[in-house]
Amino acid sequence: MDLGSAELTWLGHSAIRLRLADGTTALIDPWLTGNPSCPEAEKHQARVDSIYLTHGHFDHFGDTLELAEAHDPMVFAIHEVAVYLGSKGVEHAVGLNKGGTVSGPGGIEGTMVTAVHSAGISEDDRIVAGGEAAGWVLDLPDGPTLYHAGDTALFGDLALIAEAHHPDVACLPIGGHYTMGPEEAATAARMLGVSAVIPVHWGTFPILAGTPQRLAAALEGSNIEVVEAAIGQPLSQAPGRT
Repeated sequence: MDLGSAELTWLGHSAIRLRLADGTTALIDPWLTGNPSCPEAEKHQARVDSIYLTHGHFDHFGDTLELAEAHDPMVFAIHEVAVYLGSKGVEHAVGLNKGGTVSGPGGIEGTMVTAVHSAGISEDDRIVAGGEAAGWVLDLPDGPTLYHAGDTALFGDLALIAEAHHPDVACLPIGGHYTMGPEEAATAARMLGVSAVIPVHWGTFPILAGTPQRLAAALEGSNIEVVEAAIGQPLSQAPGRT
């Protein structure tokens, strides 16, 4: 897997940290402090310039409010989530919708794309409206085009994401139950035409029973690399399983 000059670190569940050559740091779905799979050393971040949210569920929205207070990053989210963030005092929440593209710190170009999932925001003992779930296509300067699917079922318009955006690397959920499982993720990877897949949203809880081994078996013969990221271990060039 070629990440160019970028560094990618899986922080457990669906949380991803991207660090560019100039130090610019972006987080995707930063569920950290409540995440049982996130290493203790990663629960608090030294630098956050931007956050890209796929949807409002607690295990993706995560520590967004706390990180916004500590670092004042730009937070990119679907319109309804951005309005919610603004109501909580987040100054640089940028709302958009599917098909929209934003320019983030460090020159990251992010396009919000479709996901098939629900999206409510947990607040106290209730769930409030959070628009719809989405995915992100992030064009990294001096790096690949990264697709983070967020939470999604398998759906046919992944082929349109491939045609329009030509992602190189995909972070795909494989846990099953709430999202697609490994075999469906293998179909998604083929539809996307990516060269490498980083499996996420698995193993955090027993119900998320999909494994990278099953994904690799389902992709056998495809020449698509399955990168088994170790939580908290930065990736640049990484061996995988095809």
